[in-house]
Amino acid sequence: MFIIAGLGNPGLSYKKSRHNAGFMALDELAAKAGIKIKQKGFSSLYGEGAIGGERVLLLKPQTYMNLSGDAVQQAVHFYRLPLDRLIVIYDDIDLQVGALRIRARGSAGTHKGMKSIISCVGSDAFPRIRIGVGRDDSLVLKDYVLKKPSRQELELLNPAFKNAAEAARLIVSGSLEEAQARFNGNADR
Repeated sequence: MFIIAGLGNPGLSYKKSRHNAGFMALDELAAKAGIKIKQKGFSSLYGEGAIGGERVLLLKPQTYMNLSGDAVQQAVHFYRLPLDRLIVIYDDIDLQVGALRIRARGSAGTHKGMKSIISCVGSDAFPRIRIGVGRDDSLVLKDYVLKKPSRQELELLNPAFKNAAEAARLIVSGSLEEAQARFNGNADR
């Protein structure tokens, strides 16, 4: 079994914000896999199904971004899941808009949701898919990530959400290296 957590904030005011890139990529994955993310539990909305013959739980924490670890830890603990079977998808201001970075493990960097997850599960040894949302140094970081992307940014982000979903599918099938080779790098790949 795998848990695939897409990070974001609940509520309509955040729905299409840059910070909800993880939710949007998870929606792509759910649509492709025919999984409905409507059940409530683990301080999240979630859906269960299969991807490539593997059982998966698609998880959208409803704790708000900075407390994402509470929700993820509940699900990991309930299923007694080894951390290499947890995949986290989230936004990254340090990557250009639409770029992906896939890693088998690593630090949280500046991302508070990832800091929360690493703190709660006690390790950084789980795969993650980062979706570049860029940055605007003229805005306060919080204001930037909570705003909706421009039309031009969406032209790069929409394919990135699809690519992130495909990368998660590859990781579930045991092909993390293939996901990295295909999708790590610039947005125009």
